[in-house]
Amino acid sequence: MRPSERNQTPPNVLSIAGSDPSGGAGIQADLKTFSALGCYGMAAITALTAQNTRGVSGVHVPPADFVAAQIKAIFADIRVDAVKIGMLASGAVVAAVAEALAPFARIPIVLDPVLVATSGDSLGAPDVVDAMRRDLFPLAAVVTPNLPEAARLAEQPETASPEALAFRIKAHGARAVLIKGGHGSGSEAADDLYFELGHRRFVAPRIATRNTHGTGCTLSSAIAAFLARGLDLPDAVDQAKAYLTAALTASGGLDVGLGHGPVHHFHALWR
Repeated sequence: MRPSERNQTPPNVLSIAGSDPSGGAGIQADLKTFSALGCYGMAAITALTAQNTRGVSGVHVPPADFVAAQIKAIFADIRVDAVKIGMLASGAVVAAVAEALAPFARIPIVLDPVLVATSGDSLGAPDVVDAMRRDLFPLAAVVTPNLPEAARLAEQPETASPEALAFRIKAHGARAVLIKGGHGSGSEAADDLYFELGHRRFVAPRIATRNTHGTGCTLSSAIAAFLARGLDLPDAVDQAKAYLTAALTASGGLDVGLGHGPVHHFHALWR
């Protein structure tokens, strides 16, 4: 397809992540985000979860070679303009995903190291962190941990500065790191991007809401969508944060669950 033709069609974005039957996080959140931002969404499922807005009660992980087979089937047939990686439940799945993506490393890959759900439930085996650092960090255009995840990846306390956490994560092979500040305190939510050109901070008002289920999934998939649309990394992060802030602000317009409800992915489209 010539560039002029490609510009007339929506970008194709692949999510490699777990399934959330409540629809607020995981591949469901990713597909909603891709659609809301004008992209055609696809998904390779890495895990089935039994969860709702109050917690995770079960996780079923398919064989690693089947996860890889899903990814290879997509690339064998469909142009992929960006990839978002979310929940990877085992080191074997991490390795399989990395092996399947290695021939396509020129495509923007956003790695969201989902280690703990909003409810506090663990979503990854102990070997996932080492496997991510070894196999996926070198492939990713950006790694997007929240503060607890960054501390775990960096083997540092959560009280460490974002700069210190990012430095340690980049030392493990990451090209760029976005330290998300949603778990912080104060009236503003600040995310810090450390990339090849230095540092950039993105600040937005902290939205007072319980509806925070899937915020990390939504932000990382929005970054992938904007990268697929041709934005550079800082602008993609800026636009993604604006989208998430608006989705959080509008989340009260939904009535989903008794716990941490989802953000409103289609706030700009539904009346």
